[in-house]
Amino acid sequence: MQDAFDKNKAQKVRRAAGLALMYLFMTVLAVVLLFPYMFMLLRSLMLDSQVMLYPVELWPEPFSFKAYIDLFTANNYFRYFLQTAKVVVFNLIAIPLSASFVAYGFSKYWFRGKRFFFSLMMATMMLPGVVVQIPLYVLFNDFGWLDSLLPLTIPNLFGGGAIYVFLIRQYMIGIPKELEEAAKIDGANPLVRYFSITLPLCMPVLTFIMVTVFNANWSDFYTPLLYLSKEGTETLAYAIFKDSLYTFVTPDKANLKMAAGVFMSIFPAILFLVFQKQLIEGISTSALKG
Repeated sequence: MQDAFDKNKAQKVRRAAGLALMYLFMTVLAVVLLFPYMFMLLRSLMLDSQVMLYPVELWPEPFSFKAYIDLFTANNYFRYFLQTAKVVVFNLIAIPLSASFVAYGFSKYWFRGKRFFFSLMMATMMLPGVVVQIPLYVLFNDFGWLDSLLPLTIPNLFGGGAIYVFLIRQYMIGIPKELEEAAKIDGANPLVRYFSITLPLCMPVLTFIMVTVFNANWSDFYTPLLYLSKEGTETLAYAIFKDSLYTFVTPDKANLKMAAGVFMSIFPAILFLVFQKQLIEGISTSALKG
């Protein structure tokens, strides 16, 4: 009896020691991962004079939001923010709607060549982006779209990418067919069934896609770099990229760099915190269904 008690106690001690080591490791890892961001945040709250000091100081004295104010006044970032907002809002509506519309056809209807066209669409994911850069540039130039937001918006009316169509299709496959059949018996046409039944049931995966689309367009500087060369047409991420190379190069501008980085991270962080549960549910359900 005593041996069994001692064995049980030893197991509890080992389990507690294992948990303590795991929590210690996770805490150290969290500190290591958070330190660069905290360093960036604190440097963004420093004045020009303090950010130039050597050895480097970690704590702002005093706390100042001058760098953030300068970004949106002296550097005209509010205009770039509006440009980015136009692209983000348009794509937040266009991509989920168009991708779900295509996915609805692939998941709920049979038509000749369905598997071939779906496979062809999925094969486009294997193409490196660099392969189509020159053809797209020539095409947009012929359309007269350069130095406008059209190359960043209009192509996304056609699904925004095969991965979005695939994720929504996988989710739609798991929706019971009886719902569609009942609505069809009641006289609902395909558009009514799509908007009133299927689309609302896809909100978890649509939420995941909308957050992904926001992050991709919010932080994208490469696409504007290709198509926006006229002064004043830049998006926010592109403007920060340009200023980091040509304007914020002196030591006294380091706080402006840090402030720009902090501002770019605020909205994605808020979205993740607010929709964390929906994001995990959407992607896990899409992976399991179908």
